[in-house]
Amino acid sequence: MGRLDGRVAIITGAGGGIGFEYARRFLGEGARVAIAEVDEDRCGSAADELSALGDVEPVPTDIADEASVQAAVDAVQERFGRIDVLVNNAAIYGTLDIGDQSLDYLKTVFDVNLHGQWLMARAVAPAMVGQGAGSIVNIASIAAYLHQINAFDPTFNGVGNYAYAQSKWGVIGLTHHLAGQLGQFGVRVNCIAPGLVETKFADVLMNTPSIHEAIIERAALRRHGQPDEIAGAAHF
Repeated sequence: MGRLDGRVAIITGAGGGIGFEYARRFLGEGARVAIAEVDEDRCGSAADELSALGDVEPVPTDIADEASVQAAVDAVQERFGRIDVLVNNAAIYGTLDIGDQSLDYLKTVFDVNLHGQWLMARAVAPAMVGQGAGSIVNIASIAAYLHQINAFDPTFNGVGNYAYAQSKWGVIGLTHHLAGQLGQFGVRVNCIAPGLVETKFADVLMNTPSIHEAIIERAALRRHGQPDEIAGAAHF
């Protein structure tokens, strides 16, 4: 419908899953989109698949690496001349087994899920502040608010993915901080906390019946979500 005509969006983790749907939705609304994906093959394939919908640029990016983030943002500005939207979607989930959750594991999850979102936001902020407008959409998770669903399943050796839940709670705090700092310059910062959405990322939750049933039982609509539903929230 062209509601994003002329806008430029960077979407991290857009090589598949919900990130791919964000890109599809934004392109369909007239935005020019940079696919920021750590896997170069997935990055290129996603851009190729979406190219029929509009102007899309693959930008391989490791959001946990400061130099990679800055290089990606510089490349987008050089290619498109502006940055209007950042969707901070890239994340890792990791293991459900608490016995595997070492301190090094915790640091790895935080480097991507929390610190990576901060690095991306910090890198795009000067362009948005300079324009006097912009939108940053951070992606957290319902896991930040609820105890991990796999506690319902006695077959699991552990009580939840603490690293993931903690990192996503941190994203909510980061969103509050950025909104307070950047709002005065016309830059909006918001957060989406999806529940269970049918993607490869959530395979273990989707395909473990006891976990899936427990999640559905607690969901208002008694079903899991679809990627295009979350993409609609990001577009809004």
